[in-house]
Amino acid sequence: MKLKSTLFAATAMALTAFGADAAEVKRLGLAVTNLQADYFNQIKIGVEEYAKELGIEVITVDAKNDGATQVSQVQDLLTQDIDALIYLPAGAAAAAVPARLAKAQGIPVVNVDRNADDEPGDTFIATDNATSAYEVCKHVIGLAGGAGKMIMIHGQKGTTPEVERTKGCMQAIGENPGVELVAQQWSNQWSQAEGLDISQNLLQANPDVTIIFGQADGLALGAAQGVKVSGVEQRVYIGGFDGDTTALPILAEGGFDATATQQVRGIGRLAVDSAVKLAAGETLPAEQLLPGYLTTPENAGEYVAEHP
Repeated sequence: MKLKSTLFAATAMALTAFGADAAEVKRLGLAVTNLQADYFNQIKIGVEEYAKELGIEVITVDAKNDGATQVSQVQDLLTQDIDALIYLPAGAAAAAVPARLAKAQGIPVVNVDRNADDEPGDTFIATDNATSAYEVCKHVIGLAGGAGKMIMIHGQKGTTPEVERTKGCMQAIGENPGVELVAQQWSNQWSQAEGLDISQNLLQANPDVTIIFGQADGLALGAAQGVKVSGVEQRVYIGGFDGDTTALPILAEGGFDATATQQVRGIGRLAVDSAVKLAAGETLPAEQLLPGYLTTPENAGEYVAEHP
């Protein structure tokens, strides 16, 4: 098993010593989707801890999943003399507006987790969602013997991770003709409560399902609850995504079957690194994708111990 030193090697290699460039950056704006979600909170911690090491102030705002609120928050951030904006869009609909506003003022934008096709950030940082979702779905399909009826519980429709995780899982389904995707539904909050409600409804209509992919660990945990309360007799194999600090211990105990553990604080550190470089006038790749790690009950315990 590869522990933390290897788990975050890709991120560590991307971080550099800044010298005078870092000293020129005094303040960053951080616009976060929803700090009630562990995933986003861990990215925030990664940004703030690393920025503190570099002597950079971070002004953080939480949109609580509301796009209009986030637009207003970013407008306010842009009046506070920030050198760059680290931006985690609260939804697909208004994702382009804050980036457009920042760029109009000459402020570089680092988009994290979600991007907007019509107004992307100067660089986009995320987990390689498609590849990681493919690995999770391939794994749970394999556990089910490569065949069976399947449900997919999506994240927020149209957001980058939802689109990419769908793409990856559909690839795995396409490679297994014995698998039939019998139902799918989109969530709004990627939450455990939604995972429970959606899985109960879909299992009532499809009681012979043996595979479920929830596009976030919250959705997968809710689906695991839904399987229990629905009273289905067959074994149902459940995959999630994120490697949340709350979900990994449950996975280690066999509460569900697989997830993709993201380098959440590493993503935050890379976002700061990128913001500093952009503020110094450097050009960065349009996308910076970090690997997610297939995590199962067999290796989850070590990810729990080594989680950042």
